[in-house]
Amino acid sequence: MKPEHKPALNLLKTARGQLDAVIRMTEESRYCVDIATQIAALESLIRKANLSILKNHLETCVKDSFTDGNPNEKVDEIIHILGKYIK
Repeated sequence: MKPEHKPALNLLKTARGQLDAVIRMTEESRYCVDIATQIAALESLIRKANLSILKNHLETCVKDSFTDGNPNEKVDEIIHILGKYIK
C-alpha cells in the first residue's frame, strides 16, 4: 500500500464500520430519520475517501504525465471520473 493512501484507507474502514451499523439499525427497524442521517454520514465519508484518492492521483500520476510528455490519457481519465460526479 502506498503511504499516501493511508488517509483514504482510514476513511474507508470507518465507512465500513458505519455501514455495518446502518445495516443493524435497519434490521432492528430503528427510527427512519436516524437511519437516513447515518446514511448521509456514510456517503460523506466515502466522498472524502474518493477525494483523497483523486487528489493523490492528480499530485502524482497526472503531474508526472506532464513531465513525461504524455498528459492526454491522464487528463481524459480525470474528465471521465468527474463526469460520474456530474451525473
